[in-house]
Amino acid sequence: MSALWDPAFFSALLLIITINIVLSGDNAVVIAIACRKLSREHRKKAILWGTLLAIIVRIVATLLAVYLLQIPYLYLMGGILLVWISYKLLVDDDGEAHIDSSESLIQAIRTIVVADLMMGLDNVLAIAGAANGNVTLIILGLLISIPIMIFGSQLILKAMERFSWLVYIGAGVLALAAAKMILQEEVVAELAQAYTWLDETVKGVIVAGVILAGLLQQKRSQGEKAAKQP
Repeated sequence: MSALWDPAFFSALLLIITINIVLSGDNAVVIAIACRKLSREHRKKAILWGTLLAIIVRIVATLLAVYLLQIPYLYLMGGILLVWISYKLLVDDDGEAHIDSSESLIQAIRTIVVADLMMGLDNVLAIAGAANGNVTLIILGLLISIPIMIFGSQLILKAMERFSWLVYIGAGVLALAAAKMILQEEVVAELAQAYTWLDETVKGVIVAGVILAGLLQQKRSQGEKAAKQP
C-alpha cells in the first residue's frame, strides 16, 4: 500500500490518467455510434459490457505491448480494419424490428471491443511506457478511464439523437484515426517523410471516402425501401 503514496508512483499514475483523458475521445465516439440503434435498455448494457471488456482486452494488450510491436505491419492492418469499421458503423441498419435482439447487442459489444483495441494501440504503447512494467499502474490507469469512456459516450449519444448528422462527423473522426494509424506504419511513414503531401492526402482521401461511401449507401438503401413500398 505504501507504494500507492510514493511520489514516483503517483506521478506515473497521473501521467497515465492524462493519456487516457486525451486519447479516450475517439473511443467514446466508437461506443456512441455502435450503440445508437439499440433500445435504451440494451444501449446501457452494450456501453457497460463493451467498455469493461475493452478495458480488459486493453490491459492484456498493454502487458503484451513488447510482443505486439513485433507483429509486422500492425498499424497498417489495424488502420485498414478501422476504416472498414467506421464505414460499417455508418451504413449498418438492421431495421427497427431487429434493434432489440440479443444478436444486435452482442454485435455492438464486439464492435466496441475490436475498434477500441485498434484505436487504443497508441494508448497501449504510451501507457506501457509510462508504467515502466508496473502492472498495478497499468490496471489502475485503465480502470480510471472506464467512467471517462462511459460518460463521454453517453453525452455523444444524446447529441446524436438530437442532431443525426453528427453520426457522419463521428465516422469521420474514426476514419481520421484509421488514417493516422496507417501513416504510423514504418513503410508508409518513410514515404510520408519523403513526400510531404502524402500525409494530408491519405487523411483526406480516407475521411472523405468513408463519408461519401456512407452517404451513397444510405441513399441507395432509402431508394430500395421506397421502391418496395406500394
